[in-house]
Amino acid sequence: MPKILVVDDEVGIRELLSEILSDEGYDIVLAENATTARAARLSAKPDLVLLDIWMPDVDGVTLLKEWAANDLLSVPVVMMSGHGTIDTAVEAVKLGAMDFLEKPIALQKLLAAVRRGLQRQPSIRPRNSVSLASFPRSAPLKDLRRRLEQIADKARSLTLRTGAGTIAELCARTLQRPGSPWLDIASLSQPIDLPALESARGGILYIEDLTQLTRAQQKNLAFALDRLDKYDLKIVCGSSRSQEELLADAWEAPVVKRLFEITLAPPSLADLKDDVPEMATQLLVYLIEGGEVPPRRLSTAALNALRTKPWPGGFGELRAAVRSLALGTLEDEIGLDDVNRQLGRANAAAAQALPLDMPLREARESFERMYFEYHLQLESGNITRLADKTGLERTHLYRKLKQLGIPLGRRGDS
Repeated sequence: MPKILVVDDEVGIRELLSEILSDEGYDIVLAENATTARAARLSAKPDLVLLDIWMPDVDGVTLLKEWAANDLLSVPVVMMSGHGTIDTAVEAVKLGAMDFLEKPIALQKLLAAVRRGLQRQPSIRPRNSVSLASFPRSAPLKDLRRRLEQIADKARSLTLRTGAGTIAELCARTLQRPGSPWLDIASLSQPIDLPALESARGGILYIEDLTQLTRAQQKNLAFALDRLDKYDLKIVCGSSRSQEELLADAWEAPVVKRLFEITLAPPSLADLKDDVPEMATQLLVYLIEGGEVPPRRLSTAALNALRTKPWPGGFGELRAAVRSLALGTLEDEIGLDDVNRQLGRANAAAAQALPLDMPLREARESFERMYFEYHLQLESGNITRLADKTGLERTHLYRKLKQLGIPLGRRGDS
């Protein structure tokens, strides 16, 4: 029996559509807003979605954009609106909706649209990775996406000035064309050649951190830099060190100069704490849709816990944590206890790890940052208790946190 998800904030319309479609032999799932629609899209796995445009929390077009960004439009979506315009209909179809119905919806038009949708063969498209487009509700990430796209429109090489908590991969994935190749230069152990570049044509060459490259991999990078135009390639790399530091480490001056012609300093996960819950939610959606983890949902308490945790490993660490939680939880909902049980020990170990492979000043700052992040998390952001625990006067503590780049956000202080 085909399953149809009806998303509309008006209870009368939901009930009417449910009654009509149930009489036609369809299995109906109802959602009153975007939040419940997201959950129903994952748990019910409908064969078709009827989606209202005008809703109080998130409108239907925004939700459609979100689903498109996360490759969730293999299911036909029919938009509905009592205030429909030609522009809105055209935008919805461009985003991937298969039809548009104006309210009040004529019975025959409704049934015809449903039949067409259910008869449509699902499109087989290359599965995109999570990118900044997956987070349309985050103002900082929307702004970053615009900056990246503006740069990429005029340049083939971009270096991201990064540090702990990097989102370099998320930035690079944003510039990857759907279905195009992705080549991580740091993963290559053999010299790169022309056939390898040909196989990567039109794609992204990526390096999470330039300092990770061996001498041989630096030569691969130099080889590729000279052939970007020929093979329609873009290079996106992160660097935790400055241009001068790389030169002091015996990097070739022409390569460094080329790489640092255009740079950008994206925010870290420490700067984006309020966006971490949305990132975790979308990562879970991506993993579920890809069959990598069983259907799960994150509780509000679990999301808040993820928001307050330090993520020195950046986006990659957050992705691994979400995957571990989904695989290690037996219930449908991932709760606070799951987060504390599975991630608490790892964070405690990270907080006690001493950075030994860097200059003394940087090592001291790195340790202090981990130390304060760890205790700030334990005290739920309470500055008074943190000051008592660390033995620092509050004014000095605030100055130290600012110096280390640790944002306080809207943490409690009572």
